[in-house]
Parts: sequence; structure tokens; C-alpha cells
Amino acid sequence: MSQVIKLYIPGPVEVSPDTYAAMAQPMIGHRGKGFQDLYAEIQTKLQTVFGTSQPVYLSTSSAWGVMEGCIRNLVQKKVLNCCNGAFSDKWLDVSRRCGKQAEAYQVEWGQPILAEEIDKRLATGEFDAITFIHNETSTGVLSPIAEIAALKKKYPEVMFITDSVSGFTTVPTAFDELGLDVLLTGSQKAFALPPGLALFTASEAAMKRAESTPDRGYYFDFIEFKANGEKSMTPSTPCISLIYGLRHQLNKMLAEGLPQRYARHAKLNGMVHDWVRRNGFDFFAPEGYRSKSLTCVANNRNIDVAAFIADLKKNHSMIIDGGYGKLKGKTFRVSNMGDESEASIGTVITALDDSLSRCS
Repeated sequence: MSQVIKLYIPGPVEVSPDTYAAMAQPMIGHRGKGFQDLYAEIQTKLQTVFGTSQPVYLSTSSAWGVMEGCIRNLVQKKVLNCCNGAFSDKWLDVSRRCGKQAEAYQVEWGQPILAEEIDKRLATGEFDAITFIHNETSTGVLSPIAEIAALKKKYPEVMFITDSVSGFTTVPTAFDELGLDVLLTGSQKAFALPPGLALFTASEAAMKRAESTPDRGYYFDFIEFKANGEKSMTPSTPCISLIYGLRHQLNKMLAEGLPQRYARHAKLNGMVHDWVRRNGFDFFAPEGYRSKSLTCVANNRNIDVAAFIADLKKNHSMIIDGGYGKLKGKTFRVSNMGDESEASIGTVITALDDSLSRCS
């Protein structure tokens, strides 16, 4: 029998047995009333979680599909891509591959995106859209979404596109209150579902912009999402099993309560932070800008990160991440998002202590 490895990487995260059970519902036709009823049932729940009265759309894709869709639908003049890590940097590449004029607001990996720097660039009048990542998964940096979103009032003609793939539901991200134009996320992070489902909401202004944008394509055309959503449908074949799981997870979230969910993530994150300090490591992200869903640990002790991870896998049947891209070996990341509890994170910390004793 193969070893079952628990995931404490920053996605995909561990999926609970009850979620797998919820996904094992009988298959239904995706163009019939059964699917329409499922879609309609979860719609109000999604709106509560997103903090919006706007429709929330389901895309059978990774979040990158919706990211590309945002560029194709909303950029007509030039986009400012805010870059502070591997995934935010990729937005610039996506923008250019879509044939758009794009410029980077680039900061060092590990540093936050700041509203005042965005303000300086938008003041030039060159841009009609910006992209920024709320929680940069590669570096564990949480940028100040409320401060950035507040600029929308100053620049109403600019589309504010926000990627909260690994931050969503771990900290407050009320879409209508923030005044954003797009907020997108994915299933395999704090939703604690398998990969393959992206979720997003868009403002009326974003939809109006999309209507006048040529060459939107089809699969990620916002107008197709809107037209189908009005009929409780998706533009293309949906991943029905994942949507069953989504319904289950939404029910769990709302039963727990969103404020309680945010508090739980903060507490579990604090437990990992206590371990970091106790063992003499540094944080890769600066104070005040640290993710609540994961911890990116700076390897200032110069331990053998690969050996550390191998020991965790062999002796504790769990895995953490050894650093993303150019940070491999220089950092390691521990996730606390999703369905985790004080008991489960306590078990992780005990395992980290044990493996570190053999690898430091």
C-alpha cells in the first residue's frame, strides 16, 4: 500500500474526507434543471463569501484562465502589472502574450505592493487597468488590498483586477465594500478542494468595458459568463463534482462564520510564526505584510531544505514546500489554510521540530 502524504504546501492543500464524500454525488446533465438548481443554490452563498451583490461566476479552469480572461476582456489601452513574486510577475508575461501594452511596477520578491507607488503610476494617465496579487503565494507577502482598492475612487476609469487565489477567505475581501472591478480565486487553496475550478466576480463597470473590447475570445469571455449565469448556467462544460464539493465547503464556511474563519486562520498562522521564531529562523516577508494562509520562512540558518522536506515525508508522511523558483532552498513554505485546526497544525509543528533536529 502506498504512503499517504498530507499536504502542507501552499496548494493544492489537504482535502478533507467529508469533502471527497460530498464530491461523490451522482453525475447530472450540465444543461438540465438539476445543474441549474445546484448553480442557483450556491450563488447566494458565493455572494455572501465574496461580499457582493454581483453574480459570482464559475470557470472550469485554473485561476490562470480567468487571469488571462481579465486581460483579454478589460485592457484596451495599457495595463500596469504589479509584480512582487513569481505569480504576480507572470501577469506581465500573460499581458504581453495577449498582445496588450503592459508595464511592470516591479519590487523585490518579498516586498509588498504599495498604494502610493500605484498612485504615482496611474497619475500618468497611461493605464486603463491594473493587476495585483493580494497574497503572493511564492513569497508569503500580503499586500494591503484596502489601501490599493481605495485608489479606485481616484481613478474610476481604471479597471482594478485582483488575484486573491491564496488569500481569499483567510482575511476579509468584501468585493463591493472594496470597490474592485474583478476579484478572482481558485479551488485548491483556502477552499480546500482539488484543483480545476476558478471563481470570480466582476463589477458592472468591468462588464461594460468587456462589451466594448474586441477579440475577447470565447472560453473566458465575460459576456458569455454573464449571459449564461443569468440562466444559472456556465458557458462551457462545468466540473460538476468540484461544484458539489464547493457547495459542501460553502456550507461549512457559513456555518463556521466568516469572522470566525478569519480568526482561525490568523491563530493557526500565528502558531507557525511562533515555531519560526522559536527555532531562530527569519520571515521572508516583512512585519505587517505577512500572509495569513501560509508562512514563507527565510533559511537564514542555512539548513539543507531538501533533506528537511525528505525527512518530513519519510518520518511524518507530510510535505511542505522547499521554496518557489529562484527561492528554492533559500526559503521554505508551510500552509495553514483550508480546513486545518489547532490540532492538525500542532501535529505539523511537532513534526517540524522532530525533522529539524535531524537536519540542522
